[in-house]
Amino acid sequence: MNTGQSQGPQPGDSGCAQTTAGGNVVRMKILVIEDDLEAAAYITKAFREAGIVADHASDGESGLFMGSENGYDVMVVDRMLPRRDGLSVISELRKRGVDTPVLILSALGQVDDRVTGLRAGGDDYLPKPYAFSELLARVEVLGRRKGKPEQDMVYRVGDLELDRLSHEVRRAGREIPLQPREYRLLEYLMKNAGQVVTRTMLLENVWDYHFDPQTNVIDVHVSRLRSKIEKDFDKPLLKTVRGAGYMIKDEA
Repeated sequence: MNTGQSQGPQPGDSGCAQTTAGGNVVRMKILVIEDDLEAAAYITKAFREAGIVADHASDGESGLFMGSENGYDVMVVDRMLPRRDGLSVISELRKRGVDTPVLILSALGQVDDRVTGLRAGGDDYLPKPYAFSELLARVEVLGRRKGKPEQDMVYRVGDLELDRLSHEVRRAGREIPLQPREYRLLEYLMKNAGQVVTRTMLLENVWDYHFDPQTNVIDVHVSRLRSKIEKDFDKPLLKTVRGAGYMIKDEA
């Protein structure tokens, strides 16, 4: 497995350790389930140099056993494993009540592959080849997330739902087809539901503009989006806040 050529952190880095109230340093403990022994040796060594306790399992069955019995902060799971594939391992861990964050490694990097992995119970998905620096950063994020509520994969405002994995939008159970830009606009509005979203915020986060193009592009897209999510429905959700921006909110 080619992990890339980026250098990992040097020994002694403390970004992966926490200090308890008593002054004791607690290092992050992870499990790497990877059947490529050369790749596994490389990344476990790099993790240890970064101050992380890293265990290794070389197949799905042993990985399932270790993941079920030991208290890991994060698990890194290769998707294609002998004896039991990675997605099956993750699904079984979830059935057993193991909520340890899981990062999936896979040479299968298409959108459908990532969606399948996340729906199987994975928390993050990194396609191969990758740089170790990115793998380390993602593991650190998952380690900080442990014990915190997961970010919603489905946004809801009233009877309007947006599934961030499948990119499907439904209102009252009825699917609403959107163009890519309309979807991004709705996703950003629903992420900030109940708050005023300014034109500048939309330009920067939906259009990736860091200047005002002095056009009515936002108004046109908001109008199209509003017609799609409110047509044939009694309750309006998307509001124009005069002189400020837009807000999506369910007026209960």
